[in-house]
Amino acid sequence: MNILILGSGGREHTFAWKIKQSPLCNTLFVAPGNSGTAAIANNVPVSVTDFKAIKELVLDKHITMVVVGPEDPLVQGIHDFFLQDAALKHVVVIGPQKAAAQLEGSKAFAKQFMMRHNIPTAAYQSFNAETVEAGCAFLETLKPPYVLKADGLAAGKGVLILNELEAAKTELKNMLLNSKFGSAGTTVVIEEFLDGIELSCFVLTDGKNYKILPTAKDYKRIGEGDTGLNTGGMGAVSPVPFATAEFLNKIEEQVVKPTISGLQKDNLPYKGFVFIGLIKVGNSPKVIEYNVRMGDPETEVVLPRLKNDLVQIFQAMATETLDAIDIEIDKRAATTVMLVSGGYPEAYQKGKEISGLETITDSLVFHAGAILENEKVITSGGRVMAVTSYGNTYQEALKKSYQNIDKLYFDTMYYRKDIGFDL
Repeated sequence: MNILILGSGGREHTFAWKIKQSPLCNTLFVAPGNSGTAAIANNVPVSVTDFKAIKELVLDKHITMVVVGPEDPLVQGIHDFFLQDAALKHVVVIGPQKAAAQLEGSKAFAKQFMMRHNIPTAAYQSFNAETVEAGCAFLETLKPPYVLKADGLAAGKGVLILNELEAAKTELKNMLLNSKFGSAGTTVVIEEFLDGIELSCFVLTDGKNYKILPTAKDYKRIGEGDTGLNTGGMGAVSPVPFATAEFLNKIEEQVVKPTISGLQKDNLPYKGFVFIGLIKVGNSPKVIEYNVRMGDPETEVVLPRLKNDLVQIFQAMATETLDAIDIEIDKRAATTVMLVSGGYPEAYQKGKEISGLETITDSLVFHAGAILENEKVITSGGRVMAVTSYGNTYQEALKKSYQNIDKLYFDTMYYRKDIGFDL
């Protein structure tokens, strides 16, 4: 079959690398793709939210499966768009329909879902421009640090954690009255702060059945020791060493099962990935957030550990026969370290040539913000590449990643040298 992946990041390059291994895949297209996908698939310069152009591409290239990488097209309803079009409704779309994508599209919607289905999470309240003073009063009832979340999509940067009450009130006003995060911040969720260690759980569901993929832990802050600004992710480790069998069982019973049954009870059609951002508080899991797609850079450590044919899994999701598949996981650890442009996540320069790619051994390099120009690989984004390695332990895997990073170079290249430091 001909398959289309939507997106241009490290996650999509990893999907392309994995899907390409399937004998079920004839021709693979990625829209818009990057320099990494260009080497193994056909890049097409189509935006992930240009549904009309995507339709033309699907019909022109006889594509029968579309794998949606990022959240934007899902929240905007690409799956519904396919279902409602007579020429497209036979095409398998991996990703939830619009109503279910609100789990990521709206923090308030996700919180209400968790409360309704008794899924453990932080206490919260939502506020808008009319209730900003009530929001300030609510902040006064909480202990620091204070957590403010823009309700809508803010590219992973819409969460503020502040230690001072006055600073929290100022930022609340900035979000609600001065549009700090644009339309994403017209509603703000204020939460109690949960103190613990974070991890991510990834679930595949066909709407009825589910399968749990390996856990991962990513590192969001730009600075070593988890300091500085939030980014899209600076590296990841899988599996998570502190996630014991007993703790994983708690996640399944207290979080995964009520989430999947909640989707059915609320009639939220879902065929795709559920990414559950968790925090371990004491010995209990609590949900920080849902994403309705795979994470990045977690994909770069989770998919390399999956031994199954991914296309076969996707077919089972389409036919609601996921229960018939046994998920096989590589017992080795996988780690990834993200190379970023100097200045990221603030202003950074693009167009820097990347050298040393041909010298990499014993690691996988997944391209993210990188494109081909005149047969050279150059930087085009803040997060440029993810260097993934296997090892019997995560320390061994990280050592390989760092040894290979030493062979790569682009002007202003930066990476964290302490991924896994807190494990």
